[in-house]
Amino acid sequence: MTPSDILTPPDTSHASFTDPDAAVARLEELYHDARHFLITSFNALAKGGAPQGRYRAFYPEIRFVSTRFDKVDSRLSFGHVAEPGEYATTVTRPDLFRHYLRQQIALLMENHGMPVQIGPSATPIPLHFAMAGRGDVTLPDGGEMALSLRDVFDVPDLDTTNDDIVNGDRVRNPDGSLPLALFSAQRVDYSLARLAHYTATTPEHFQNHILFTNYQFYVDEFEAFARDMLRDESSGYTAFVAPGDAVITEAHAHIPTLPRLPQMPTYHLKRAKGAGITLVNIGVGPSNAKTATDHIAVLRPHAWLMVGHCAGLRNSQALGDFVLAHAYLREDNVLDADLPVWVPIPALAEIQIALQDAVAQVTKLDGYGLKQIMRTGTVATIDNRNWELRDQSGPVQRLSQSRAIALDMESATIAANGFRFRVPYGTLLCVSDKPLHGELKLPGMASSFYKTQVARHLQIGIRAMELLRDMPLDRIHSRKLRSFSETAFL
Repeated sequence: MTPSDILTPPDTSHASFTDPDAAVARLEELYHDARHFLITSFNALAKGGAPQGRYRAFYPEIRFVSTRFDKVDSRLSFGHVAEPGEYATTVTRPDLFRHYLRQQIALLMENHGMPVQIGPSATPIPLHFAMAGRGDVTLPDGGEMALSLRDVFDVPDLDTTNDDIVNGDRVRNPDGSLPLALFSAQRVDYSLARLAHYTATTPEHFQNHILFTNYQFYVDEFEAFARDMLRDESSGYTAFVAPGDAVITEAHAHIPTLPRLPQMPTYHLKRAKGAGITLVNIGVGPSNAKTATDHIAVLRPHAWLMVGHCAGLRNSQALGDFVLAHAYLREDNVLDADLPVWVPIPALAEIQIALQDAVAQVTKLDGYGLKQIMRTGTVATIDNRNWELRDQSGPVQRLSQSRAIALDMESATIAANGFRFRVPYGTLLCVSDKPLHGELKLPGMASSFYKTQVARHLQIGIRAMELLRDMPLDRIHSRKLRSFSETAFL
């Protein structure tokens, strides 16, 4: 044989399934066999073996054919196709997405009364993605091989690692079928690898409810809350995970710390079926906010919320006041190429109500008392942290014209990417300074009220997530997030 010969796992044709559990089990079997083939082949070469050809294995895929315009449950914004045709999506890590895949396949079968086809796709699995997270991969001494991996294995391909489907730039797959899901398998694998890198936790630990923050204090509060929940056997929470995949299941357990924290330290309070809460400290800036949400989106969370600090823009606000975003002024610029600024980012009623109810429950305030500490309105997000140092006539006029009540560097980015990726989003901020009114973020300025409110802030975010967790999916996943012609999978 020569390196031009293609060596693959045994060929397997597509099979028809009417049982979603059996369909997912077949996806897992195909993926396991393909991955095992690549890793075994690589290990043999790493030990000094000679290549017998080009080693190639393929992602499994789901295919679905609809022959008619079916009348489906119109309450759901997902789980069905809009018109007759052939639909397909490649799949990676079916073990990680087991519950999600079973749910989506079951809805297709239920709404259309048709089976799905499971089999190998025509998209090769890159060796880098096949090896991700595997501790049984051995490298030769020195970490180098005498041959180029590209000569004998497939490597990541940007043609299949993009956001064409989610951005509405691709109407059909290369083979002419219609997309069944928002992300290709390579796009998902790319993000799974990035998540592990940026957060220092493996994707398996991420929960369906994501909190983003830009302040370390919230991490400390989250760990304290997690320990309280582990102490309470009736809470339903089962484990707490810190960077480095440090897992504790008992409230008093020690959590080892990494010698160096990742760029976006992430913590998970786990619950059965991913119903817990993940907290991501994204730091400061829209670039970090975009990076985090770009990759978390492939996990298909049920909601993500921003709970961080902001600048209050109204003289009537006090340090520690809350801001519930009803609209966003986007001057972050990082998403302009993917989502034009003329696209409105609507407030989602279910998220807004959950956040407002959570504020009321945690603060024990309602009516006028609640209005004294929480304002609703437009949040402006910018990409210049030191905007105050520029000529004020331009920025201040725009902020005034937009009726903005708060300014930060992350919220509009997170909301806009939630809109783009069809992930329900929301924002509740805490005023930490008032630059237009001479109250800059300086040491010693925090009042006791401010300190109390910051301590409550994370509790409010957690409570909002618990309220959302108890809602049925058809209420959370709003039609506001779905376009004219959507993929069937959420």
